[in-house]
Amino acid sequence: MSSIGSGSATRAVTAALAGATAAGLGALAWGTLVERNRFVLRREVVPVLQPGARPLTVLHISDLHMAPWQRAKQEWVRGLAVYEPDLIVNTGDNLGHERGNEGVEYALEPYRGVPGVFVHGSNDYHGPVLKNPFTYFTAPSEKSHHPPNLDTKRLNAFFGGLGWLALDNTARAMSIKGSRLEFLGVNDAHVGWDKLERIPGAMDEMRENVGWQDEKGGPDPIAIALTHSPYQRVLDTFVTYGAELIFAGHTHGGQVCLPGYGALVTNCDIPRDQVRGLSLWKHAGRVAYLNVSAGLGTSIYAPVRFACPPEATLLTLVGRDFSYS
Repeated sequence: MSSIGSGSATRAVTAALAGATAAGLGALAWGTLVERNRFVLRREVVPVLQPGARPLTVLHISDLHMAPWQRAKQEWVRGLAVYEPDLIVNTGDNLGHERGNEGVEYALEPYRGVPGVFVHGSNDYHGPVLKNPFTYFTAPSEKSHHPPNLDTKRLNAFFGGLGWLALDNTARAMSIKGSRLEFLGVNDAHVGWDKLERIPGAMDEMRENVGWQDEKGGPDPIAIALTHSPYQRVLDTFVTYGAELIFAGHTHGGQVCLPGYGALVTNCDIPRDQVRGLSLWKHAGRVAYLNVSAGLGTSIYAPVRFACPPEATLLTLVGRDFSYS
């Protein structure tokens, strides 16, 4: 009886392990072969413009991590031009390979002449390296100490040719459809390149030189902030200086999530429930909308997503006299 019972228990354990292994392999196959290429467009409505303002369509793109052979991703991004955005917001980590610029240029060429703003992530300077993915469960990934090996100058020249404004540790302004927009941004906080102390001076200089400063009347400007990595120190600073809408990327939405639970890691200090999507960021009695993109790519050394498909976001900015639901 004892040996029979022991044999049954062994077979049960073996069957359970086999089932778990099969489920794990199935999830890995789904995440690497299907979900990482299952691009989705998330839509949001954000009431930040002046009452009665004309709506603005904003396309938020982040974390392309582009390699030249990723044609499906390139074609999908090109296809988003059908929505005729009024503004492009790019929150960095565009490159994922030494020849990544080729794919970025092909994907984003349809947006030439569309106003845009951008900040960089560290992977706009440094190519991906092979690392143990389990280290992400202990702490955010470490700084890169190797010299830049990507063609950031080519990337910047292309973005400039599209008509986009660089916002790394500075402030700029533009007017679109009658709305006055003030932009502030920082370079990648994940590697300590954010220079928050420069923001007040940059905003003062921008406001002293903006074209509408001598015009009487007109709508109040709306402050919009960009960061690649949504560290709390950066978000708090943006809110302190009047940002009403903040864009970020970096987190990949957790990249690997559990259904019903969400992201396992954030790769920064943002709360886990704000690792992806539109939420509110509150600090010192002030509040701003925060849109964190789950991004469109992954490292070529960790090409997997689970319960967190790659995304771009289409936001419709409307006047505050519209309700948000």
